[in-house]
Amino acid sequence: MKGASHALKKGESEREKRQTGQEGCLTENLALAFLPRRWSHVDPQPLDHPAHLEMLKPAFELRRGFSFENCQRNASLERVLPGLRIPQAHKTGTTIAGLVFRDGVILGADTRATNDSVVIDKSCEKIHFIAPKIYCCGAGVAADAEMTTRMAASNMELHSLSTGREPRVATVTRVLRQTLFRYRGHVGASLIVGGVDLTGPQLYSVHPHGSYSRLPFTALGSGQDAALAVLEDRFQPNMKLEAAQELLVEAITAGILGDLGSGGSVDACVIMGTGAKLLRTLSSPTKPIERPNQYRFAPGTTAVLSQTVKPLTLELLEETVQAMEVE
Repeated sequence: MKGASHALKKGESEREKRQTGQEGCLTENLALAFLPRRWSHVDPQPLDHPAHLEMLKPAFELRRGFSFENCQRNASLERVLPGLRIPQAHKTGTTIAGLVFRDGVILGADTRATNDSVVIDKSCEKIHFIAPKIYCCGAGVAADAEMTTRMAASNMELHSLSTGREPRVATVTRVLRQTLFRYRGHVGASLIVGGVDLTGPQLYSVHPHGSYSRLPFTALGSGQDAALAVLEDRFQPNMKLEAAQELLVEAITAGILGDLGSGGSVDACVIMGTGAKLLRTLSSPTKPIERPNQYRFAPGTTAVLSQTVKPLTLELLEETVQAMEVE
């Protein structure tokens, strides 16, 4: 009996061990079901181990810089689909320029707005207000230049109200170039920023991709080559206002006459320490040509080969009469 009871107890203990082992396996399997798939339950290393962090690095690492995936995709689509034409950047026409003289900065621009080969506006304002002593000339896409300078002017107004000081030209340039760089050139605005602050007169050129330069004179737009040729030939430091204004008009005029995308008249903005003055239609280099003689032809000079008169049948649907109130 003693041997039988001992065997029975041994069997019960082995049965309990098996049940405990099954429960342990079940618990372990449930724990594994809720563990992330990336981690192995047999890995004794902690979660902050360098090996684990290296595995997570590609998932959390941010991609920096411009991605050319869409460019490669578009090129592949053009090769596969012969009839597909990806939209390309359009050339815009404008001539803007600026230079620093003895007492301040003078900016200038033409007044022609074009859509491809069609003249949309003959009196377009391309000199935009930023601050009382800071203005900006815009070339490129008219809407982009207009809205970019409006946002900069709004930010500078809020900056002045919060600080109680006038904004600096370098601050405006930084806001503009950061805005343009954020869109990697998709905002097509080439800008010339000029103004006078506590450090003196300053002139900056800002390109659509966000690059900028501080120069004594500059020109941008499709007519910049002709304008820069005049500025490089005749510019002198510490020029008087009259000489600087005459040089700017000649530079913009050269751009207008040498570029079909530029035209109209010459606008200018003189910025000095006492304030700014906007000069509209300072010069009109492309005046309409007057005909020296008038052509007069007597009736019947051109023969009429045939004549057809077709009456139009009209039906009156409704007629109302409304009396006008007279005081």
